[in-house]
Amino acid sequence: MREEGKAEIINGRIQRFMASGDMPGRGAFNIALALATWNKIAKGGMIYPDGVGFLCDLAHRQSFSPDASYYTGVASGMKFLPTPPVFAVEVRSEGDYGAAMEREMEAKRADYFATETEVVWDIDLLGETVIVRKYTKTGGATTPVATFKRGDVADAEPAAPGFSMPVNDLFE
Repeated sequence: MREEGKAEIINGRIQRFMASGDMPGRGAFNIALALATWNKIAKGGMIYPDGVGFLCDLAHRQSFSPDASYYTGVASGMKFLPTPPVFAVEVRSEGDYGAAMEREMEAKRADYFATETEVVWDIDLLGETVIVRKYTKTGGATTPVATFKRGDVADAEPAAPGFSMPVNDLFE
């Protein structure tokens, strides 16, 4: 069954997500653009913007749709990609704040790390100090292995070797 808009399959049900606003949309686009520029040289995989579906085989989740991603698996034509990306970016939208959302986002990172995903960026464009929280499969879904603020350069090692991006570029 085809659904319009952004959605993921969780617990066998289609969970729809609201469209993002200005800042989250531009931030996600700028990350995908930086990844695409880097990948022209690295030539290691494929870059995807928001709205692309990646299948997974977890008991309670069957797909992901990150805001930007780096994928090293096989192409799938018009269908969802068969496996999750190695690097996934989740940009917080207006409603992605508060204790309940923190628990949901941590659970989603744990789901990513139960698959092929090696690195997840949690982007908080409203953050006063920390803007990018980097989580890795080896570090786990709870505590970031690195944080980046304005003026820093964020990386996605080991998932995207050599990729880095100035945090300030998220706001352009």
